[in-house]
Amino acid sequence: MCARLYARQSVQAERLGFAERRAQLLEGLTGRVLEIGAGNGLNFRHYPATVDEVVAVEPERHLRELAVMSAANAPVPVQVVDALAEELPAADAAFDAAVASLTLCSIGDVERALAELHRVVRPDGELRFSEHVASPRGAVRALQRVADATVWPRVAGGCHLARDTGRLIEEAGFEIVRCERFAFGIPPLDPPKTHIIGVARRADSAPRAPERA
Repeated sequence: MCARLYARQSVQAERLGFAERRAQLLEGLTGRVLEIGAGNGLNFRHYPATVDEVVAVEPERHLRELAVMSAANAPVPVQVVDALAEELPAADAAFDAAVASLTLCSIGDVERALAELHRVVRPDGELRFSEHVASPRGAVRALQRVADATVWPRVAGGCHLARDTGRLIEEAGFEIVRCERFAFGIPPLDPPKTHIIGVARRADSAPRAPERA
């Protein structure tokens, strides 16, 4: 149910202006690119012709089927793969860049997923990110944390409202070189949330991956 709701809402978000944010996110990418949590593939049509190949990871079956259909009409070759961001089926330094778009909020082990991204992106390669994050307003952030600890992840497909995603990206061994904040929501039920969009570069040395429980 959450996957089908996301698919409908994401199309509405495109009409409300998020399509332009997707184009902004992917502008200037080159070479071989990995996208995690590709969802229904709405990013695919925005990849520039300078990209040689996109490997798009999506573990949810319904969204993956929609992504395969989107890939057929993409301007660059896109391979859709059934895999988890925490266990990427790729060799070390196999990609020139990676893309995380509206997915780091819902990954169960986000630290491990970011460690995997650091592993598969070549040294000095890019991580392009576009994510909603914790509110800068203390009172709102406190409410988000309560929601995250109670009902919200269960009703929203694992989504967390209060993640400090920029900090997590840096702790994973990336250096953020460009970052813009903006507010976006889908009225009337989805109030505007703080989003970040930007570019990070992979540092030379990889951080130690989190230990498995």
